[in-house]
Amino acid sequence: MNKTELVNAIAAAANLKKVDAKAALEATLAAIADALAKGDKIALIGFGTFAVAEKKARVGVKPRTGEKIEIPAKKVVKFKAGAELADKVK
Repeated sequence: MNKTELVNAIAAAANLKKVDAKAALEATLAAIADALAKGDKIALIGFGTFAVAEKKARVGVKPRTGEKIEIPAKKVVKFKAGAELADKVK
């Protein structure tokens, strides 16, 4: 499902105009992104939890040449599905 299909599904489920559904989706995604950028954790009960984790710097190997390279530390977004979502997917 892409963003357009998701907007259509939201509009149909909530009986909204597609323009309103798109605005709501974009506002939700922006709020999630802003909170994660600040380092906050987002818990949506029944759906899941978004959090920022830090990966340490490490040494990797280029597969083609076998050359060792330094992989810098970085922050990544982690998602853990909630129980209701996990049960629905099973």
